[in-house]
Amino acid sequence: MSIDLDKPRYDQSTYMGRAKHFLLLTNPMNAFASDKQLDEAKRIVTEFRKSRKMPPGYDEDKLWATKYLYDSAYHPDTGEKMFVLGRMAAQAPMNTIITGCMITFYRTTAATAFWQWVNQTFNAVVNYTNRSGDAPMPMSQLIGSYCAACGGALSTALYLNSKVKNMSPIYARLVPFAAVCGANFINIPMMRSTELLNGTPVFTPDGQRVGDSKNAARLGIGLVCISRVLMALPGMTVTPIITNYASKRGLFCKRPMMVIPFQLFLVGLCVTFATPLCCAIFEQRATIGVNSLDAELRQIMAKKYPHVKEVYFNKGL
Repeated sequence: MSIDLDKPRYDQSTYMGRAKHFLLLTNPMNAFASDKQLDEAKRIVTEFRKSRKMPPGYDEDKLWATKYLYDSAYHPDTGEKMFVLGRMAAQAPMNTIITGCMITFYRTTAATAFWQWVNQTFNAVVNYTNRSGDAPMPMSQLIGSYCAACGGALSTALYLNSKVKNMSPIYARLVPFAAVCGANFINIPMMRSTELLNGTPVFTPDGQRVGDSKNAARLGIGLVCISRVLMALPGMTVTPIITNYASKRGLFCKRPMMVIPFQLFLVGLCVTFATPLCCAIFEQRATIGVNSLDAELRQIMAKKYPHVKEVYFNKGL
């Protein structure tokens, strides 16, 4: 059997291949799979890797569907089942609700603070769940990182809100996005601070673990920050602009409460496609040049793998 479940089904060196991969991996329906379905998917994938024989009743398409269900729920480094709200498959339904509320209830300080806190709490769960590497984060460090991430996000949102009170309503509607941008560059590094302090595992092209690299961790976290900001861009900018235009045209004069489902629909549409398409911007199995590694790892590479020019690592999502 020529199927290799240790690699994605689609070519990860092209954007289209990565987009197809993440459309399946972040499919919102995967978040609603039961533990029984996930355990069965794990069993099928594990047995196929050992036997290389197609399970009874399966064909290639069904096997790959099972593999993507497995990948959506189990961490690629630790192999542990991830908390359901932290999985990328939960991004679309959760962000539809949270983003919809952030861009709807933005006028008061209390509402801004509450929904930014909810958003950053959810982001902290996602960032921790999808961290790179297999080293656990101490509880004290986890709590400290969470408090710093939420504090930075709330400060950013409240400061921006105070600056746009006398400006056009469209600027106030865009405050949540600006706050999310700033908060992402605080939240993601803080919730993955173990990688920054201790490094993330790097591997040779044939899968040999070289060691843990802080430089690779910084690169991976930076790439994730960029993709997360782009992920939030359509839902948090296009939706307010369209809603503001529709309000000026009198679309919600007779039924002002219709603005809420209108915005939720637009956000849901944006998030469902933006999540996989922005995850696909950078390869999850990222590369870093040997010359860019930490000094001690460069020495190891020079001794053990002198002809290898690049190493690989999981940048996280």
